Parts: sequence; structure tokens; C-alpha cells
Amino acid sequence: MDIASVIGLVVCFILMVFGMVYGKGFDVLSGFMDPPSALITFGGSFMCILASYTLPDFLGGLKSIKLIFKVSALNVPEIIQKIIDLSNVARKEGLLSLEEAAGEIDDDFLKKGILLVVDGTDPELVRAIMETELASVESRHKDKIGFWDNVGAMGPAWGMIGTLIGLINMLRDLSDFASIGPNMAVALVTTLYGAVLANWICAPVSAKLKGKNAEEMMVKEIEIEGLLSIQAGENPRVIEEKLKSFLAPGDRTVSEDELGGEANG
Repeated sequence: MDIASVIGLVVCFILMVFGMVYGKGFDVLSGFMDPPSALITFGGSFMCILASYTLPDFLGGLKSIKLIFKVSALNVPEIIQKIIDLSNVARKEGLLSLEEAAGEIDDDFLKKGILLVVDGTDPELVRAIMETELASVESRHKDKIGFWDNVGAMGPAWGMIGTLIGLINMLRDLSDFASIGPNMAVALVTTLYGAVLANWICAPVSAKLKGKNAEEMMVKEIEIEGLLSIQAGENPRVIEEKLKSFLAPGDRTVSEDELGGEANG
């Protein structure tokens, strides 16, 4: 489990509660709970999104929140090392020998690329096929990211709608001065709910999914470049340096020890 997501969301909630009860006691929390406001803000936001999507896409978008709690299984230095190993095999035994190595690889994207290379596919066609699949994967990821961006945009808007409804109801009965304060508080609760939905849930989920997408896209680009370099018969050491250029300078230093010295063979 991605502990950063858990800690961030939980601590944000604790800080909100602390701000509500500080100097007043926990009894004040009841003033922040208003079912009609919650229905207008949360219900309105998600139902408006449902109207914008198909039902399967809507449910898929909701389920994607689980991804922020999963630790990424991608190990970039390990992937680079795998490609270096493949380049050594191809250099010593020929490209056809990679077919056997492909059977031991769990990464479907990398395996597909290896089989294209083994089949003698033109390098430009290999790149085109792999980049098309890359674009397809990224498009699916962006659909999930866009879902949460859209919910985040709807939250404050529906919070404002709820506030306006509350203010209209309050202004209809200004003769009861004692009720103006409580009614105003209830009206503003919907704005709070909208801000919470957008900034406590949607913004972190969207940001986390964007980060995961960027990481996966980088890994797939590394795999494409590595496979094309192997197909071109480049020296494993040259391939290693080329692939390490995708990493940040600090990560390259660390990965040198992890990559080992097989590329020198």
C-alpha cells in the first residue's frame, strides 16, 4: 500500500476536524453536518459526471481511486538491466535467441516488442506499432485522470448551487432574525463540502494518477528505445548510456551499482 496517500488523506482530515473543534469541543461537529447540503454537493457533482459519461466509464472512473493506494511495481533500473541482458544475448547468439528470453518476461508490452524484433519487422514499423500502443495506454490513463479533474471542477460549482439555494430560503424569511445566523451557516456548509470534495479528494487523486501515468510512459519509452537499439545491433554499453539518459542525474548515479557490469561484455 502507498503509505504516502494514506497519510496525506488521513492527516488532511484530522487537520480539518482540528480546525473545527479547536477551542469549542467535538459537539460543534454537528454544525458541519447537513444531509441536504451533502446531497446537493456530492450527489449533484457525481450525477452530473454520470450524465457526462457512459455507465461503464463512470464506474471505471470511480474504481480508479484504488490505484492511488497501490505502490508502483515499476523498477526502472531493473527494467534497464533486463534490456541490457537482452542486448547481450542478442549480441552473442543473434536476435532469434530473444524469442526464448521473451517467454520469461511478464511485461506484455516488452514481450510484444521482442517478438516483433524477432520476426524481423522493419524498425520503423516496430516503433510505429509500439508507439500506437503507448498512445492507447496513455489515452486510457488520461480518461481516468480527466474523470477526477471533472469531479473536482463540479464540486465547488455544486457547492455554490447549494449555498445559493440556502441563501434564497433564508432571504424568504428575514422576519425571524434569530434564524438568520444558523441558516447562513447551513448555506455556507455546501460551499465547504464542494471545496473539500475538490481539494481533499479529487486534486490528490488526479495528481497521483498523473504521476503514475508519467512513470509508466517513461518506462515504455525506455523499452521502445532499448528494443530498437538491440535491433540495430548497438553495443550494450551504448544502449545502457542511452537508456540511463531517461533518468534524473541523481537516479543515474544510484542505478549504476544496480545495473551491474554485464553491459561491458
